[in-house]
Amino acid sequence: MIEMQSHESEERSFGEFRRKVREAEVLSAAMQRLLEAIRFNGRLSVIVQNGQVLKSGYEEGYFRQSEAGVAARLQ
Repeated sequence: MIEMQSHESEERSFGEFRRKVREAEVLSAAMQRLLEAIRFNGRLSVIVQNGQVLKSGYEEGYFRQSEAGVAARLQ
C-alpha cells in the first residue's frame, strides 16, 4: 500500500516536472526541489533571448530504481 502511494506521488511529481518544462518554469527554486524529489539526472535546456524564455526542454535520464536495488546489483 505504501509502495503504491509512493509510486503515485512520483507520477504526480514527474507530471508536474513535465508541465513546468512545457510552461518554461525551469528557472525556479521550486523546480530544483522537484528535480531532487524525482531524482532526475537528465539534462534541461533553456533558451533565453532578451530576458524571455523562448524554449525549454529536457533529455530523459530519469531512473525510478531505488538506491537499494542499484546497490544490490553492484555487489
